[in-house]
Amino acid sequence: MASSTRAMSSLRAAQNIIAPRVITRASIATSTLARRAFTTTRPTTSLQARPNASSIVRSATLSRQFQRAYADAASQKRKPGKILTTFKWLWRLTYLSALGAIGAVIYAVYEDRNPQPQVQPDPTKKTLVVLGTGWGSVSLLKKLDTENYNVVVISPRNYFLFTPLLPSCTTGLIEHRSIMEPVRSIFQHRKAAVKFYEAEASSVDPDRKVVIITDNSEIQGDTSQTEIPYDMLVVGVGAENATFGIPGVRENSCFLKEIGDAQLIRKKIMDCVETAAFKGQTEEEIKRLLHMVVVGGGPTGVEFAGELQDFFEQDIKRLVPEIADRCKVTLIEALPNVLPSFSRQLIEYTENTFKEEKIDVLTKTMVKNVSDKTVEAVATRPDGTKETITIPYGLLVWATGNAVRPIVKDLISKIAAQKDSRRGLAVNEYLVVQGTRDIWAVGDCAVAGYAPTAQVAAQEGNFLARLFNNMAKTEALEARIHELSSSLNLKPGTNSADAAREIEECERKLRRIKDIKPFHYTHQGSLAYIGSEKAVADVSWWNGNIASHGSMTYLFWRSAYLSMCFSTRNRLLVSIDWLKSKMFGRDISRE
Repeated sequence: MASSTRAMSSLRAAQNIIAPRVITRASIATSTLARRAFTTTRPTTSLQARPNASSIVRSATLSRQFQRAYADAASQKRKPGKILTTFKWLWRLTYLSALGAIGAVIYAVYEDRNPQPQVQPDPTKKTLVVLGTGWGSVSLLKKLDTENYNVVVISPRNYFLFTPLLPSCTTGLIEHRSIMEPVRSIFQHRKAAVKFYEAEASSVDPDRKVVIITDNSEIQGDTSQTEIPYDMLVVGVGAENATFGIPGVRENSCFLKEIGDAQLIRKKIMDCVETAAFKGQTEEEIKRLLHMVVVGGGPTGVEFAGELQDFFEQDIKRLVPEIADRCKVTLIEALPNVLPSFSRQLIEYTENTFKEEKIDVLTKTMVKNVSDKTVEAVATRPDGTKETITIPYGLLVWATGNAVRPIVKDLISKIAAQKDSRRGLAVNEYLVVQGTRDIWAVGDCAVAGYAPTAQVAAQEGNFLARLFNNMAKTEALEARIHELSSSLNLKPGTNSADAAREIEECERKLRRIKDIKPFHYTHQGSLAYIGSEKAVADVSWWNGNIASHGSMTYLFWRSAYLSMCFSTRNRLLVSIDWLKSKMFGRDISRE
């Protein structure tokens, strides 16, 4: 027994020295076998089971090697693959981008709600009067340094309207207030205060340099008409709808130029649907009520036709299925094809898409007469023959043509050089109205040799802002030079050397001011939505154009219009409207 006890002590001491604090299955098994071997009562068996020192060391070594191998295998982690690593970095980038976007929105909202103090008008400075709050006028006011002038804005509407998304308002995809930006919110971020009058400019007197304005609102005070003097005048009143003298157009059709037009169209669409669903309505009358006719194959007419067909397919078919199959959209265009400003490839794609969407396109068709229920038109057939057709309708939308506003006609009649102008105020290369020195014109009311689009008007407004800022700097430096030069060496006690150095510095600044080159329009491209979540884009790139169409172009169309929205508020509201319509459908309630 003594020898057995000594052997056990030796074994335990060896295990503690070689592998302290580590217990594995191999060591436990060795200890168990040893205990079983040395606890037997048979002397011969205990002598046979007695291990020697070399076997004990070998067993401990094997146990330690097994432990290390197992630990090394467990500690070696498998490296992630390239795809997993890419997804991890994409997630991190998305996460950081989302945080950055949220921070930018918070900062923009804070800045909008906390404007800086403004400089009050200076009577010694020139008065700049701006007529209108459209694309040209607002682009001018956005870039103009208002500290250089006393700015007065006159318009019958106190908001800026983002017109490219106006067709989406007609079907409830976007709420109308989401694309409206109050002009007073715009003016509060200018360096100097801007005076605004919500009134109609009824007349301009170029000789006396005054604008006569009239308050045509429902609520009027004791004074409803007054005069506003000006030193510089910018006319940006836009244009009104042209009917081309066709009988019945103004009385029976809806236009699509102002926010009130979109609201009226939205109301009439649902009026037609609910009337067609009325009990006892004849089949012929149902088809007439649900037939929507659009006149004008430009971007506005095409986008409205696409939005209307989407509304029928996605919402009316779901909510009013009993009459949804009778809904029909017809597009009438006098030219040989729709979207004449786009490339031939995109024109063909648009017409083919309309055929798939079951939108009838009648090209080479001119409207001759409009009644309360029918449109009479003359269509030119492929063989050149002409045929008179009668189209019954429930809703007629007139989306073509611009006409001169009364105030522009009045101003043309007072300027001798404008006697032959019929389409608006003819301007020179610096957008100065021909026959005047202190009147400029921008937008649809100006005849500058370019198409009457929002893109042209915006670039004209930006050009005038640069021009006016340059003029103010130049005039200030020239006035200072004249003041110093006229009093040089005349007043005793003045430092002539300092005055001469200041004159030299002013002349150096004057030379550094770049001369503004004449206005030149740069076409950035054209976009149009054609329904079924498809769009066409004719984008300028280097010296050519890139023609794109389809669903990816639709995403580009949405992102482009979203970025073009005037303020962060507009972008948020439009995004929420798109998401809301996608989740719950369009709102078909009729106010």
